[in-house]
Amino acid sequence: MISNQILQSTLDGLKAIARVELCVIDVDGKTAATTADGLEEYLPQARAFVDSPADSQEVQGNQFFKIYDEQQLEYILIVGGAGENIYMIGKMAAFQIQNLLVAYKERFDKDNFIKNLLLDNLLLVDIYSRAKKLYIPVDAQRVVLIIECSAGREDNILEQMRPVFGNNNRDFITAVDENNVIIVKALTENDEMKEIEHYTANLIEWLETEGYSESRISYGTIVQEIKEVSRSYKEAKMAMDVGKIFFDERRVIAYSELGVGRLIYQLPIPLCKMFIREIFGGKSPDDFDEETLTTISKFFENSLNVSETSRQLFIHRNTLVYRLDKLQKSTGLDLRVFEDAITFKIALMVVKYMKYMEFFEY
Repeated sequence: MISNQILQSTLDGLKAIARVELCVIDVDGKTAATTADGLEEYLPQARAFVDSPADSQEVQGNQFFKIYDEQQLEYILIVGGAGENIYMIGKMAAFQIQNLLVAYKERFDKDNFIKNLLLDNLLLVDIYSRAKKLYIPVDAQRVVLIIECSAGREDNILEQMRPVFGNNNRDFITAVDENNVIIVKALTENDEMKEIEHYTANLIEWLETEGYSESRISYGTIVQEIKEVSRSYKEAKMAMDVGKIFFDERRVIAYSELGVGRLIYQLPIPLCKMFIREIFGGKSPDDFDEETLTTISKFFENSLNVSETSRQLFIHRNTLVYRLDKLQKSTGLDLRVFEDAITFKIALMVVKYMKYMEFFEY
């Protein structure tokens, strides 16, 4: 069924063109949309008209019309006034609402199919048969994007986004929960990554304009067939979660950019705790002072280059060497040695993952 908001917008547009008052009532006798409160006084007559065999009828100087969805009565349309012209306007208005019902039902069918496709709820044979029935190409390059918006907003971002980003009959916009919007994006250009970057940049700009300044976007890998869309969705979900842990400063994150982070994300917490005990003994990286943590971070940023790190920290090279020697004594790891540096880097990421999961649990 069409939302009352869409019905109201349609009636307002029809009134602006035809200059007549209109009212739509559902089969339960409740007003779905109206351009004039005066027409609501005809609710009893509308309820009686529901049981009438006629499809249209003039009642007390107003025209009544029945609107069907595949032989099922959905609405009663009341047009304020009588006469041939009013009758023709009513017929056109009823036809417009009838077409809206068909269009929204088709969109609902597609939306239902896409949701089940994303959640991997369809057999392979059903995917291809339903896609064919809904005129959805099965062989097309697609990528799944997830947009997570800050909680607490009462407006429907999904309905806001559909007219802007889902009006080309190739992309699908849906949602499986209240916080995330999912876009199944069809790709057309030869350089797919450039197309995705351009698209996500437009999304971020639009979200900023609409007041969603804390939103995040993640996306999976590009798939070639419709049956693989669920895989891209799972990758996008992982990218969203892992991105919050290891790339919290980024608004857009791709699954292909997660690196070792996606491996750490799948480790059980007891194994992580055991690994940290083996690396740091009874200590934790949180126990290091701010100076040591800054030194470590900058050293990794500069690919273990002592000279460049000391220059950016505005300290003497020997001071940096002293700090690294001190760290080696406390941890047994020399960050100037590639293997030790890798171990230390992974340990820091594991600690970050553990802290995130601890916060998430509570």
